[in-house]
Amino acid sequence: MARISTTLLIVASALTLGACANDLAEYPSLERRPAERVSGQIQPVVPSIQPGPAPAAGVLGRLDSLVAQAQAADAKFRAREGQARNLASAASGAALGSENWAVASVALSQLESARSDAMVALAELDQYYAAARIEADDARAIAAARDTVMALVAEQDRVIGELGAQLAR
Repeated sequence: MARISTTLLIVASALTLGACANDLAEYPSLERRPAERVSGQIQPVVPSIQPGPAPAAGVLGRLDSLVAQAQAADAKFRAREGQARNLASAASGAALGSENWAVASVALSQLESARSDAMVALAELDQYYAAARIEADDARAIAAARDTVMALVAEQDRVIGELGAQLAR
């Protein structure tokens, strides 16, 4: 029985391998065809994006008042910063919940409160900027005002982070 199955296996293998020995000229070559070769030069397409119309006059008129609101908030922040720095220095290393730590935490909260007015102005500028971009309006004036306010807020964030880290020690 084993001899018959071995013989069948050999015969089947020979027939299978014989089917693979066809003439190779019948099949296409796997070499690149002339159509598959890249020729020529690529010229980048430069989009011609023209700014759309300017935002509404009401929005443009509001930009100066929002920047002024953020600058007033920054002035209030700067007025409170010195005292907050002194109190945070005094509370550095103090136990969590101690008197010095609590007083410095209140001063830090007052800085965050002063920053909130600038954040409100920034939020409104963000809203105007997003609307102008969606409508494909010229958002350059809004972006300039937004960048000014974002720079103020970023500096305030840096100071608050620094003082907060001092209290956490």
